Amino acid sequence: MIELEKKIITVLKNVYDPEIPVNIYDLGLIYEIIVDGSKAVKITMTLTAPNCPMADELVDDVYQSVKAIDEVANVAVKLTFEPAWDKSMMTEEAMLELGLL
Repeated sequence: MIELEKKIITVLKNVYDPEIPVNIYDLGLIYEIIVDGSKAVKITMTLTAPNCPMADELVDDVYQSVKAIDEVANVAVKLTFEPAWDKSMMTEEAMLELGLL
């Protein structure tokens, strides 16, 4: 399961918020990745703002990217706004990329 989770993280690092030039994983938009014994994947994610006009597209990008991994049997993406996203959730790499460090 650890190897599959690493593959999931790798593909999520190729999904970008269209308004910010940083991938969604490093932005801290992915709150949880659960892979069960049947290789079904549940992802809980958020957006930088609740009124993001690209919300549906971003959630679909996550779904399609993870679903494309051969070992993944099923994908469910849950969008949440609790807790609300803030800059402290970004990785150091993301902060460097955006000039915040």
